[in-house]
Amino acid sequence: MRRSAKNYSATLIRELAAAETYVSEQETRTLLSGESDHLNAIMTIKPGAGGTESQDWAAILLRMYLRWAERRKFNAVVLDETPGEEAGIKNATIQFTGENAYGLLSGETGVHRLVRISPFDQAARRHTSFASVFVIPEVDDRIEIDIKPDE
Repeated sequence: MRRSAKNYSATLIRELAAAETYVSEQETRTLLSGESDHLNAIMTIKPGAGGTESQDWAAILLRMYLRWAERRKFNAVVLDETPGEEAGIKNATIQFTGENAYGLLSGETGVHRLVRISPFDQAARRHTSFASVFVIPEVDDRIEIDIKPDE
């Protein structure tokens, strides 16, 4: 029984899609194979110099990370948040709980920059805002010590 070229094409497309999915999963496992990558994460966000502009940028980052966690079905809890005087936040600490949370978020550590026409500037000038993000793994604080009863 001969197959038509159309049947071969459909089979080939399915097999290529399955192979691509497999390679992508293996690549992700390899990238997230670090000692702490599987742990939950704690993130802090702090605005840089720039007052209201930077505080607003930090609040935008906070909302972005919370929405990211929601889409990934991670549990994100804001542990601490200090609001700014006019807008934005002065700092925030968030706990992310989920598979490979630290591994996925660790690359976010650093200074994030935003250049935009300021909604807070009456002259509608362009402003550059900075906010720092720091991510650490949540470590298990239970300590087990094996002491022999006779000691």
